[in-house]
Amino acid sequence: MSEAYFIGIDLGTQGLRVVILDIKGAVVAHAEQDFLLTPAMRMEQDPETWWTICRYCLDKAAGQLSQEQRSRVRAMAVDSTSGTVIPLDKAYRPLHPAIMYSDQRSGAQAKKCTALARQNQAHGFTGFGTSTGLAKMVWFAETFPEKAAQIFQWVHAADLITGMLCGVWQITDYTNVLKSGYDLSLLNWPDYISEALGIKKEWLQEVQPSGTIIGKLKPELARGLGLPADVAVTTGITDGCASQVASGGMKPGQWNTTIGTTLVIKGVAVKEIADPAERLYNHRHPSGYWMPGGAGNIGADWVSAGFKEGLAHFNAAAAALTPTGRIAYPLIQKGERFPFVAPGAEGFAPAGVSKEVLYTANMEGVAFAERYAYELIESLSGEQVEAIYTAGGGSNSNSWLQIRSDVLQKPIYKMKQVSGAVGAAIVAASNTCFRDITEATAALTQAEKQVQPRAALKRQYDDQYGRFLEEMKERKFIE
Repeated sequence: MSEAYFIGIDLGTQGLRVVILDIKGAVVAHAEQDFLLTPAMRMEQDPETWWTICRYCLDKAAGQLSQEQRSRVRAMAVDSTSGTVIPLDKAYRPLHPAIMYSDQRSGAQAKKCTALARQNQAHGFTGFGTSTGLAKMVWFAETFPEKAAQIFQWVHAADLITGMLCGVWQITDYTNVLKSGYDLSLLNWPDYISEALGIKKEWLQEVQPSGTIIGKLKPELARGLGLPADVAVTTGITDGCASQVASGGMKPGQWNTTIGTTLVIKGVAVKEIADPAERLYNHRHPSGYWMPGGAGNIGADWVSAGFKEGLAHFNAAAAALTPTGRIAYPLIQKGERFPFVAPGAEGFAPAGVSKEVLYTANMEGVAFAERYAYELIESLSGEQVEAIYTAGGGSNSNSWLQIRSDVLQKPIYKMKQVSGAVGAAIVAASNTCFRDITEATAALTQAEKQVQPRAALKRQYDDQYGRFLEEMKERKFIE
């Protein structure tokens, strides 16, 4: 245990990454390889290419360890994109290229799935868009009936690599099945999927929590990589949930905000959060809790659009300008989906201010949206948001971290290693060397920085936030 190592594999849209963590959460080896991405690969990708690149990265990462270190590798797990699915035949060979989450061809089937889900389910995920696995399964069965007649198993992207590692294909995890129609409250595949959509129940996998040990690394792979014969392979996890694991927030009351191009919020709640406006959806936590989340269009894309040059200057200036007292919402594209739904929403900014003030007010505007999101979460769940962990490009600004902490009046923790591959490695460790995912996350994540709110600014930011809400109501973005 004191020298255990864990392997995480992240299969992304544009490449594959492998990391090896030690028992303290440090990355001791890593490898990655980009795909030669073409426009067609947004729709379909070749699973055999995935595996070839995976095998290469595993070789490269394992080669960075001594033989003694390799002998202490205990487990491995895979994360990948949510909604990407592959039909397999009886020999577990792909009948068709992987149908990517970003493939838009299943629009009519998505509407059918949504209508049936809302007729037959009183709770849970019912908004099946073109990015969902269920819509793609129905599209494939309707479009390729001859191939559909040969289906033995549908699997998700992470399951494909997991199957190649250990030879177990018929088991998947809670997170991957959310968008394939599985009922995470009742823990079953609803009858309407087979009765009304034609997806046979025998095509669908058994579902277990992420991190469940389902097999061992194939002997020939173990020998080729110089790894022990008893390396455990566990069920995987979606990429978004893997990043949440890596962020460190896996106990009830802990939440993660990722500010990249968009604002993504995920956390842990004791109970499933029912949101009539469908701004939030709920994954199932490996320990039985819930992992609600939502994604908005607001984020940090405005930084590169208008402040890319002189970024250090703007961040330094912002430290002396807070609170600005100005109201801004730096939304680049039209329309917002979280933390409020407003298809006509457009960004706005204060007039007659310096570029430094505008930059600072924009950061405050995103922080106000984050606060509104957490107030929404607390009101819908009846549970308190205790701590916020953060990731994404927006977390690289010390000024922005402080603004967010001041606006939220909560501590913010920035973690050292926040990636899907690290999250997958923690999932692998969760039931092999730890009691559960919560214990593994606490042990294997490391805080790079902790920012505390300044109580002296609470009143000013409360007033500014109140005016922000008034402005949003005037513009009819919120009620």
